[in-house]
Amino acid sequence: MSNVPRPHPKEFRDDVVAVARRGAAPIAQIAKDFGISESCLRNWLHAADVEDGHRPGTTASESLELRELRRRNRLLEQENEVLRRAAAYFAQAHLPGK
Repeated sequence: MSNVPRPHPKEFRDDVVAVARRGAAPIAQIAKDFGISESCLRNWLHAADVEDGHRPGTTASESLELRELRRRNRLLEQENEVLRRAAAYFAQAHLPGK
């Protein structure tokens, strides 16, 4: 078994971010109250600011779209290579003298 912690549910992260954004307590205290590290909370706040458009960066939906487009691009490049090789093979097969 690995010691990698399970990710917190999105609803939990959203609730903690909402509490932190209210500014009623210091970040360190909020993190302690919710049982997470201060750096974890700061990362969640940063990610929420990007998602909400308050900070430049790639949103989760943009990251997902980018991963999908890269996967699709790799597939198309592979298909193109197969077609290029097939065209070269058939061009060789029809040369005079064979």
